[in-house]
Order: sequence, then structure tokens, then C-alpha cells
Amino acid sequence: MTVIFPNCHGPSTGNPPPKRIRWLGRFLSCIALVALGNAEAQPKAPYATMAPVEQYLMADRNDEIALARSAAPAGVSGSAAVMVLTRTGYERAVDGTNGFVCLVGRSWQSPFDDPEFWNPKERGPACLNAAAVRSVLPIEMRLTQLALAGLSKEAMLARMKESIAKKEFGPPEIGAMSYMLSKRQYLDDSGLHWQPHLMFYMPGEMDGAAWGANLKSGSVVFGGGSDLPEGGRMPSTIFFVPVPLWSDGTPAHNH
Repeated sequence: MTVIFPNCHGPSTGNPPPKRIRWLGRFLSCIALVALGNAEAQPKAPYATMAPVEQYLMADRNDEIALARSAAPAGVSGSAAVMVLTRTGYERAVDGTNGFVCLVGRSWQSPFDDPEFWNPKERGPACLNAAAVRSVLPIEMRLTQLALAGLSKEAMLARMKESIAKKEFGPPEIGAMSYMLSKRQYLDDSGLHWQPHLMFYMPGEMDGAAWGANLKSGSVVFGGGSDLPEGGRMPSTIFFVPVPLWSDGTPAHNH
């Protein structure tokens, strides 16, 4: 799970991920919005503003713990710490012993230009290793803090840019990665779970060419450097590597 803010540099072939994996952002494509006719005649965007907080929360705490753990194989998630979302932010629900932290990401951890930025249905289970917990998770926590404080998307973006300018967030640590192997992940309204994948976090200025990603002739790696709206970049970017099995060991060939 984790945040990337894509620009318009994505693969032209293959089966790119949805949203945050477009999404994270979701992610390898750029949607051009063309204004036609009178703006008042256009339908209102379904996720123009944040929904009531209750819609982003999960009613059953144990179900959220189980969903978070489904991000990685039991050998990893079974000994990981688990965080759950509350009205005031993420809180630790289970202590771990292996340095991993599992949690369920929400829509505001998607790119700022994602049309589903406020989609309350999104659930992105992820298990981050210790390096990612130290250097990437703080960004996710800040985004969540800002969203739950009731800030608009534009205000959140401005706050994040201020934090980046002050170097409150550094680049990801070497070896930072996470699992997203859950069959239950809901990454956008396309109805697809995309497919199980690993995420590797790199310095924000790194582009796809450094990993041979997003090739027109086909690629097993997606991602790369991405720009924030109106200039600037996040401290980290993500490379996605699809894998053939879900966390329960079943094949993902249908995806």
C-alpha cells in the first residue's frame, strides 16, 4: 500500500494496475478530462468531496484485522503488528514480532488527481516491512491525519507540499517494500482486484527507466517517478511487481 502520484507516463500495452496502482495510480495511465458544453450540464463527480467518516470505517474490528493480514502470506502476516482505522486515525490493534506492520489503506492514500480520491468503498490491505514502516508509513499516517481532520483534497495537497519542502519526510530506506496479495482488496470501482503484487519503494526522483518498467513491448514491472499536481514530487515512488499467487497460495491466473 502506499502512495504514488502519477503523471502521464505509463505503459501503452499489457494489463496495467487500476488506480493507486494507477493507484498507487492507479496509475500507469493518464485520463484526459475534456470540458464539453456548459459545465453546469455535466454530471457531478461521484467522489468530489469526502463522505461521512463512518463510511470509511469498518464496523467489525476483527474483520479489519483479518483483512489487513490477508495482504501477505501467513508466515509474514501472522507475526506482524496490525493497525486499524478509527475516527482519529490508525491505532495499533495487535503487536508483532517480525517488524512488519499490516493495515488496510483507504482512498486518500491514492494519487491526488485520482477521480476516486474520496471513494469510501476502497480497501487496500498491505503489509510493510520494517524499513517501509520507518520511512514510508509516516507519509500514510500524515495523509490519514489530514483527511480525518476534514481538509479538502486541495488543502491536503498544500500541507503535504509544505511538509516535503521542510524535509519532514525523507526518502525510503534501502530495502523498503510491502506485500499486497489480498483477494479482498478493492482498489477502485472498476470491480477488479487487479492481481497480487509486491511494492518496492525508491527515491521520488527515480523514473521507470531505472527498473526497465512500463515498456511498450511488455513489462513485468510498473511504476516510476511521478509528479504532484502543479509541481513537486513525493519523497518516494513505487515499483509494482505482479506475482502469480494470492496470499492464501491460490493462483491468480484469472487476473
